[in-house]
Amino acid sequence: MRSVVAMAFLCVALSVGRPEQVSAQVDLLGRPAPEIGGGPWLNSQPLTLGALRGRVVLLEFWTGG
Repeated sequence: MRSVVAMAFLCVALSVGRPEQVSAQVDLLGRPAPEIGGGPWLNSQPLTLGALRGRVVLLEFWTGG
């Protein structure tokens, strides 16, 4: 799972980032993803990456502004 997330992250970074940003982001490959945090959870109790291990996870990022 981490390798899929890291590969997707790298593809996005290479397609939209500036060279110095890409270099900093490539250094993150192979490291565990940070825990999910932020605002209130809707429709569930807060989840952890450990609880999601072995499952397919779709993350949707959006803003209301």
